[in-house]
Amino acid sequence: MSAEHTPPAGDLPAGSGRAPLDRPAYGFPRRWWTFLAEHPPPGAATINRRWRSPLRGPWLTSVYGLALLVGLPLVFLTGLLDYLAYSPQFGQAFPGDVGWLRLPPFDWPTRPSWLFRLTQGLHVGLGITLIPIVLAKLWSVLPKLFDWPPARSVAQVLERLSLLLLVGGILFEIATGLLDIQYAYLFGFDFYTAHYFGAWVFVAALVVHVSLRLGRMRTALRARSLGRELATPRPATRAEPPDPDRLVAARPGPATMSRRGALALVGGLSLLVAALTVGQHFDGPWRRTALLLPRGRQPGTGPTGFPINRTAAAAGVGAADTGPGWRLTLRSGGHSVTVDRPGLLAMAQHTVTLPIACVEGWSTVQTWTGVRLRDLAALVGADGITAAHVRSLEKAGLFRQAALQANQVLDPDSLLALRVNGVDLTLDHGYPARVIVPALPGVHCTKWVTEIEFRGRAGG
Repeated sequence: MSAEHTPPAGDLPAGSGRAPLDRPAYGFPRRWWTFLAEHPPPGAATINRRWRSPLRGPWLTSVYGLALLVGLPLVFLTGLLDYLAYSPQFGQAFPGDVGWLRLPPFDWPTRPSWLFRLTQGLHVGLGITLIPIVLAKLWSVLPKLFDWPPARSVAQVLERLSLLLLVGGILFEIATGLLDIQYAYLFGFDFYTAHYFGAWVFVAALVVHVSLRLGRMRTALRARSLGRELATPRPATRAEPPDPDRLVAARPGPATMSRRGALALVGGLSLLVAALTVGQHFDGPWRRTALLLPRGRQPGTGPTGFPINRTAAAAGVGAADTGPGWRLTLRSGGHSVTVDRPGLLAMAQHTVTLPIACVEGWSTVQTWTGVRLRDLAALVGADGITAAHVRSLEKAGLFRQAALQANQVLDPDSLLALRVNGVDLTLDHGYPARVIVPALPGVHCTKWVTEIEFRGRAGG
């Protein structure tokens, strides 16, 4: 897209709709505006002379903005739902202490069983898909980032601050989110805490910015026909009339692309990114197309060839920990029962087909066989269950233990799984036993389970 040029403010052509230097502008005293205009930072004039693309203007900026106004709040809301899925009431959602940003207490449901698969898939997948639109939107408003003076009224000061937080917030969320799903932990801070608070900063800036700009966006969208723009070829593409926000180049150059081409390019890139991401949700050949999600690809073949988040070696769990000497300890109040794997296999077995979804966005549907968690609770005499705490053989890590809500323990499809797709679990998939609960985040479907403590009233 072409470079651009904006002449010095004192050389603006008549009828440009921009305030000359000898007038008060937007409510600030004239001497402030004049002083700032006459003392630009080094290189400001040179940078401004580069903005010559005739595509930039209120209409194209508003089209990109409308797409983001629909998509980004959905990414934010699904992120909040995913946070709730981690049961923050048990102190196991990250970050744990969020102060007055604490969400209302909420028991995450087990139905539909694909709920977390949907919310986390949308959060990651839609977030990635919107990246080309975010970059196009930033390109369309790039001159505003170098506008001088930066503000000429209190309203513009607020707008510029909201824009700074908006741009900084979305770039921070995109960068840290992409690094996280690529397992490239390059930050010198806790990802979960920074991503959570960064999202709130971004949304607050978005609300302020939209409240200030919504009227102009509506006017800009109504000013030009989408059908007419899509029918306009590159040779007939012209700059929009001068606008008070100075998005339109004062001396536009020839178009190197039509607005139709710009929308097609950005839309095509978003579709391409989506195509390289969506395979993470499908088992079989489709999963090989998930090139942007390293852990979402198919790692192997056969009944246990589906993805995993953490290997046994990475968790420090070996064959010696899971051999014949392995035992599961069940506790409730002052009661405890110890059972080995043959003992579990001798209990009533149930088979369910359930998805498992990871925080990085990938998911898979498999058929699991094992003992119902509520049957294990009955075995130890647990009654009036309020929660269950599951502990793993894993020695370290954020998710070596998990708390389950009462509805998650009592759901008839909640299992301590011993087999998957008709075969024994592999060590990487949690052998000798792992938890599987409908709609539960994958990291809380604890692998290599060694103890379950049921909280409630102990039976007789």
